[in-house]
Amino acid sequence: MAEFLTDIKTLRERARQEIEKGPITEAYGADVERVIQVCNEALATEIVCVLRYKRHYYTATGIHAESVAGEFREHAAEEQEHADMLAERIVQLGGDPDFSPDTLSTRAHAEYDASLDLVEMLKEDLVAERIAIASYTEIIQWLGDGDPTTKRVFEQILAQEEEHADDLRGLLERLPREIAQASQAGV
Repeated sequence: MAEFLTDIKTLRERARQEIEKGPITEAYGADVERVIQVCNEALATEIVCVLRYKRHYYTATGIHAESVAGEFREHAAEEQEHADMLAERIVQLGGDPDFSPDTLSTRAHAEYDASLDLVEMLKEDLVAERIAIASYTEIIQWLGDGDPTTKRVFEQILAQEEEHADDLRGLLERLPREIAQASQAGV
């Protein structure tokens, strides 16, 4: 077991130094400016995902649209929560969350989609979730032990993105069977 090396007096003295840096202390082991930049890219990704899911929710049509649209609405709300978590962390790190619509799509890892076909919507949403999963996994590995708080934020988001991907995969697997059965039944 590692010994706790810093005495209380030294910890107190260090805490008073550079007090304007808030939670960023001498123990912070990452490049704070780069972490803020990466968080802003993830923030853009989440905002684009909110917009894509909202678009799909409002434009989904057809016999199976209601249940799928409900999933789109739920995912949009969760992506908004992710965006809020990232914006909050950016502020904690002393940065400014970038909500600029002018550069949103160029900063986002995922793309916006305006498909009108339900199956294409699901496919595009699944692709976007897979992009987020790969990207956030890489970010978590890159952060390592340098910024455990930001790492935990990304781990929380990653877990939910994996759930989204699993949900979408399940809908994609189920939907073609239901469409085929409905056409056989004359619906």
